[in-house]
Amino acid sequence: MSLRYALLGMLAYEPSSGYELKKMFEGELGEYAWHAPHTRIYPELARLADEGLIEVAEEGARGRRTYAATEAGRAELRRWLFTPLEEGRARNVHVLRLFLLSALEPEDTRRLLRSYADDSEHEADKLAAVAADLDAETPAGERPPFGRMAAEFGLRMHRARRDWARWALERMG
Repeated sequence: MSLRYALLGMLAYEPSSGYELKKMFEGELGEYAWHAPHTRIYPELARLADEGLIEVAEEGARGRRTYAATEAGRAELRRWLFTPLEEGRARNVHVLRLFLLSALEPEDTRRLLRSYADDSEHEADKLAAVAADLDAETPAGERPPFGRMAAEFGLRMHRARRDWARWALERMG
């Protein structure tokens, strides 16, 4: 279901071809937010078009189509974005592992926490570079480029995980 809204959001931001959308899912969008193979993207584009939520804005050479969100598509995206998330039963592998740390020997716990801190630091560094690149591409006073807010969220989340792991290591002594 979220692929539908990922596509609507990208097309509301900027008209794009199926190939351009596929490339976005192969890049940072797919790595950090939502992975989708081309075998799911193109059928979803067809469904969105059938429902009147997107339209073909331009037909190019060799059948290349550039899609854009319609007003109905923008309204549907807005409705979805403002709908509160339905939290189901908790299923978070990271939190489950942290909950079970006490089952390990203290040195194993320390090793795992150091690894967690290092991995989080590495991910934060990657996202800091993504954010810096996006900032460098944005002229002063223009709205942030697609994904900049998400990059900042990920950056802060990984820094918080790193800081928590360091706190836990200190707490263990």
